[in-house]
Amino acid sequence: MLNQAFIAELKHEAASTKRILERVPEDKFDWKPHEKSMSLGRLVSHVAELPDFMNSILKMDEVDFAKGHYKAIHNKTSKELMNTFQEKLDEVVQTLQNTSDEKLGANFTLRSGEHVIATLPRMVAIRSMAMNHIIHHRGQIAVYLRLLDVPVPGLYGPSADEM
Repeated sequence: MLNQAFIAELKHEAASTKRILERVPEDKFDWKPHEKSMSLGRLVSHVAELPDFMNSILKMDEVDFAKGHYKAIHNKTSKELMNTFQEKLDEVVQTLQNTSDEKLGANFTLRSGEHVIATLPRMVAIRSMAMNHIIHHRGQIAVYLRLLDVPVPGLYGPSADEM
């Protein structure tokens, strides 16, 4: 039953994520607001791939960054970006459909070699490590868009550009 709640929330948040990703100008993928910042293209590609992290949380008992299994996706076009997000979203929704409450309550560990970053019930890891992660980066994208003078869509109600 918990899986249905996660699916509903994920789909609700995905609609906002799609709205902001659709606004990203392809010709600005290389733009950075600061030398220490990710480029806009890397940031939006990261957001598009993050539903796959939820899949890892659901399917694996642990993820170890030190093992080097993570390969960043670098979308080159807006179409690739939207396709990546939809593909990863569809995959995690399918995985969630088949995930029991018992599995959602079982622990997941995120580590980097011997350093354990966190061990949490999967349902908490999905929320704190994955969904909140997407929401955080969506906020960064909104700032990037504002700095580029691109109208920012409303995410939890109308934005200043929609008033």
